[in-house]
Order: sequence, then structure tokens, then C-alpha cells
Amino acid sequence: MSKVEPFWVAGRPATGPTSVEVHHPWDGRLIATVAQPDPAQVDAGVAAAAVAADALSALPAHARAAALTHVSQRIAQRGEEIAALITAESGKPLTWARAEVARATSTFRWGAEEARRWSGQLQRLDTDPAGAGHVAVVRRFPRGPVLGITPFNFPLNLVAHKVAPALAVGTPIIIKPAPKTPLSSLLLGELLAETDLPEGSWSVLTVPNESMPDLVADPRLPVVSFTGSEAVGWAIRDAVPRKHVVLELGGNAAALVAADWSSAEDLRWAAQRIATFSNYQAGQSCIAVQRVYADRTVYDELLAEVAAAVERLHTGDPADEATEVGPLIDLAAAERVERWIGEAVDAGATVVVGGKRDGTTIAPTVLRDVPPDARVVREEVFGPVLVVEPVDGLDDGLARINDSAHGLQAGVFTRNVQVAFRAHRELEVGGVIVGDVPSYRADQMPYGGTKASGVGREGVRAAMEDLTAERVLVLTGVDL
Repeated sequence: MSKVEPFWVAGRPATGPTSVEVHHPWDGRLIATVAQPDPAQVDAGVAAAAVAADALSALPAHARAAALTHVSQRIAQRGEEIAALITAESGKPLTWARAEVARATSTFRWGAEEARRWSGQLQRLDTDPAGAGHVAVVRRFPRGPVLGITPFNFPLNLVAHKVAPALAVGTPIIIKPAPKTPLSSLLLGELLAETDLPEGSWSVLTVPNESMPDLVADPRLPVVSFTGSEAVGWAIRDAVPRKHVVLELGGNAAALVAADWSSAEDLRWAAQRIATFSNYQAGQSCIAVQRVYADRTVYDELLAEVAAAVERLHTGDPADEATEVGPLIDLAAAERVERWIGEAVDAGATVVVGGKRDGTTIAPTVLRDVPPDARVVREEVFGPVLVVEPVDGLDDGLARINDSAHGLQAGVFTRNVQVAFRAHRELEVGGVIVGDVPSYRADQMPYGGTKASGVGREGVRAAMEDLTAERVLVLTGVDL
């Protein structure tokens, strides 16, 4: 019998009575068998987090920073091994798995740096006569232990975005990874176990999804940070309205190519970026480019360039260094995307490139003439499908982007600073990327959405603020 990978309870490896198999999305072969905890082991992890809360909060900044620095360095040292693991469990092409490893390295490094800067502020209160001799010290303290629930598409870095901010502010965290991709988070547990963090500071509990509601409801975990599907995210918030819930949900990210972005060189570059980031991770990213609106004056040329760039993408075995687009996470996901493409075509859309399925792989697809009520426009495809449509000027383009239930990020290709600031003001999204696709993300910047795309913010510093609450200390009789 093959080895069963352990989970982590309060920083210690453990096995349970049940297990789950992890299969490679490309060819279905068995990658690993992972143990699952029983209710008593889950309770032990949560209880340990509650007990560790005070000790971890009181831990000096240098100690928290040292632990995060160690993890960052160890991820870098084991980078090729971790990248191969990401590829095996998620089907992500090796080139993108390496990029995820690099990002996770930076995420923990940022956590270490922010832990050292986490100081609060001094506020003088003698701005009015009644406040003479008074000064306020405003600091942020943890809301309490965190339940971090992570998805399959970034099995390492999205875990890092839960763990690094929590440990940086000194609050324990329970990680519940996606059942299809638990291996990266379990390896991260190995690295955390090498640190001197107090027992109970972290656990990685590979519970099945059907057991998640009990964890969500547990009063010892007053903060829930969830990244994943819209339906599950809002259900969590509805279930625990008195908890602090952070939701990073889906999107149908759009890019606008404005009339001034008109040179052949500019259009070729935009097309390459659009082609790459509508298909990276096989489109399984909440900010993958899904909708492109191009000013009618540049539409035909842009569409031709996008189609050519998409056709050049290499699809195949994600372990192949040449592969740029790999499989979807499983057959059900690929079949759903195939159905959505078919629905759009039946409603009048034209397939410019792709549109075919081979097992778990969807050929990178470009559609035009898509009805605005088609699911490939209205909902999150989460597959390598791109809709490219013309618009009549800036007003029309911004309105088309906003005509969505989602609002995570948007890209605006323009060199006009007035257009950039107008887009920033009017677009109902969490972030506007000027001169590039909406898929750009720096791990230190605030990241999150509006409308159905969630509440709260990730990005190390922003997440640290979300996981904490202000507490004011007023000193009196102070000679300022």
C-alpha cells in the first residue's frame, strides 16, 4: 500500500481513519493518498489554536518575522520540488507553477517585513482645548484565530496569503485546503514545523468539504477567510453573520482597449498579454481575462492579433517545459466549459479560435458576436475562453465592463491619463490596471472585489488589517 500523507494538527503530523486520493488532472494517475482527520482531531487543532492565541499575540515581532523569513527561504530552496508538486496536483503548467512558487516566496517575505513594521500610530488629542495633555496610541490586535479556506487553482500561494498575514499579526490559523489539491499546503506544513512558533499557532486540516460547515460555525474561530466560489462564499457569510468573514470570490474580468491604444505595436503587445492571461492556469483564475471590449476603430486589428496569439499557445502535458496551457482541474470542469461554449454558439456566437475539448483539456478559445446574456459573458467561465467584442467609445466600454454582477479587477489599455483616472473613478471593481490586463497582481497590494466578487481585502498588509481591529490607548497628563 502506498504511503499515506499526514495532515498537521497544532504543528504535528497526524493520520486519521479515512483518506482521499489526489489524481493528476492531465492523465488521472494517482499522485498521493492523503489522510483525513476525524472530529476529535479537528477539535484538537481548533482547541490548540484557541489556547495559543495569547502566546502568539505576545510573541515579539522579531520572532514572528524570523518564522516567516524561514518559510520564505525554504520555499525558495525547495522551489523545483514544490513546483513539480503544484503541477502534479493541479495540472498547472510547470512554468506557471514556478511563478507561483516565486510569488509564495515573496508573500512570506512580505509577511516578515510587515511583521516588523506592525507598530500602530500616535495621535495627539490636544487639537481641541479639552484634549490638552492627552495622547492616543492606536494599535491593531487580532480578532481571534482564523479559519482559512483555500481553493485548488493556487494551492500554494493562496494558502500563503492566509498564513503569512495571520502569523505576521500574531493570530493562529487553521488551513482547510481544497480536497483536490492538498499537497502543497501539507508541504508548507513541513516548513512551518521547522520554526519555533508556539504549539497551536497553525494546523492544516484536510477535512472533506461536507465537514466544512462545522468548522465555519465553531465559535473558537471568530474569523473566516475564504477564497473560492461565489455560492459557497456567500453561504458561509449567511451562516455566520456575527463572525468577521473575508471573501475573495469569482469574477469575469474585463479589459478595455481604448481608441488611443492604436499603433500596430501597441495592439500586438496588448493581444499577446490578453492571449496569455486569458489562458494561463487554463483560465482557472478569478482575474483571468474573460471579456475584452475594444473600440470599434481598433477592433478588427486587435481581434486578428488576439486570435493569432492564442493559436500560438502550446497546449499539452503540464510537465512539458513547452506547455503554456494545461488541463482543467477535472473532467467535470472541462465538460461544463465545453457546454457553455456550445450554448454561446447555439445563441449566435462565432468561434474564432479553439472551442474543442480533449479529455480534461479545452483548446484556448476566442469567441465573437456573443449575446450579452450568454453564460460565457455573464458568469465566471473558469476556463480558457475569451469573448472579444467592439464598443462605441469610452462611455460604451466602461458601461460594458460594469454590466456585470462581479467586480474584481479590470484592465484599461490607454495612454491617456484622463481616461485612466476616469476608469478608476467609474469602474465598479476592486482594482484597475492601466496599460495591462486585469490579471496583474502584486502580492503586497490590496486585492479584492466589489459586488458578487466578495468583501474584504487580501494582499499581505491589507489582510493584516482585515484580521485585526483597532484598540485605542489614551494617556492623560502628558506634556506634549
